[in-house]
Amino acid sequence: MSVEFDEKIHSTLADANLQLAIYTSTARLKQGRIDSVGALPDYQDLRSQANALKKHAIDNLDYYLEQFERNVEAHGGKVVYCREGKDVADFVLALAKQRGARLIVKSKSMTTEEVDLNERLEHHGLESVETDLGEYILQLAHEKPYHIVAPALHKTRYDVAEIFTERLHVPNEVVIEKQTAIARGVLREKFLAADIGISGANFLVADSGAVVIIENEGNARLTTSAPKVHIAIAGIEKVIPRAQDLAVFLKLLARSATGQLLSVYTSFLSGPRRAGEVDGPDEFYVLLVDNGRTKLLPNSERRQSLYCIRCGACLNTCPVYRRIGGHSFPWVYSGPIGAILTPQFMGMTHEPGLPFASSLCGACGEVCPVKIDIPKILLELRHDVKEVETREKKNWLEKLAFRAFAWVATHPRLFEMAG
Repeated sequence: MSVEFDEKIHSTLADANLQLAIYTSTARLKQGRIDSVGALPDYQDLRSQANALKKHAIDNLDYYLEQFERNVEAHGGKVVYCREGKDVADFVLALAKQRGARLIVKSKSMTTEEVDLNERLEHHGLESVETDLGEYILQLAHEKPYHIVAPALHKTRYDVAEIFTERLHVPNEVVIEKQTAIARGVLREKFLAADIGISGANFLVADSGAVVIIENEGNARLTTSAPKVHIAIAGIEKVIPRAQDLAVFLKLLARSATGQLLSVYTSFLSGPRRAGEVDGPDEFYVLLVDNGRTKLLPNSERRQSLYCIRCGACLNTCPVYRRIGGHSFPWVYSGPIGAILTPQFMGMTHEPGLPFASSLCGACGEVCPVKIDIPKILLELRHDVKEVETREKKNWLEKLAFRAFAWVATHPRLFEMAG
């Protein structure tokens, strides 16, 4: 475990207010899931179906990505493959320059978080504004998401009041409804002035070329319809074979994430605005991101990490996450899913202690709606960490031996005596 990882953990454990915020928020989400899932008689069957669908899609990823691309282009859109984060930023920057764009609005997207898109765009003079309320609060606070679904889970209304006062220069307001109105007033102006809208994607439907976005606030609909250009950025693992497969995932996602029977908004986006339509973009792009995902494909067991639908249920039930919080983790993905994604995407040396940040209680595997065997993958990653450490130790001994030999060889008398 690195010193930084250890320090973040102890800092979080020592903050009583933060501990209370994490515990109460995750408890509410956890109980919501328990209640909504309990009312679903075929829940376990749906989990099995979801697992089988994701397995089939990932096992045949090349076929379904090609089918998705053909259907997007048939509807007037364009698909761009991006190997790493730099490719994503380079495309957006080039397009913004061609269109003379200066302002970009974004809906919630963990994929854009993992490639540091906002920072890359702002470095080149573009204004990129998060429009999800939680993400907007964190952008003003210059922080990363604390949770996959509830990014500002660790912030109280008093924290938000201070952030708004400092960054938006408004009176200190602690009533949540009024805070929301303040943010809405600022963001509506951004929507009206934006040149480009960037979204993530929950699912990519291969047989229709549709990008499916699931949300609760309506900001994604404004992001994808008000600006003249819409760019959807998604990991390649988001593809599913058919539109009818969505029924399985829609029954599981909201229940697992927030305890809702269904999220408030489910949008199907298939290309730019067509003749006779009153809203929608003039240009539609889908950026399919690898960024380490294809490295998981050769291993038939570990590729199940790509089944994740980003519901956050494993975080809410994890006794470790509920104590050390999201910012203790070294990358954008936290909790059990972060503990298996980060080493596989970023490399085992990124944070060797991460696979050990688990009690192996198995709760994460039990609540995962797509049946990812997270505990088993954690054990395999622990084995890899130990192998790397053994190899590095062996290499260190070899280097030491060669250095000793070189020193002796450059001193003739010692070399002669040794001989």
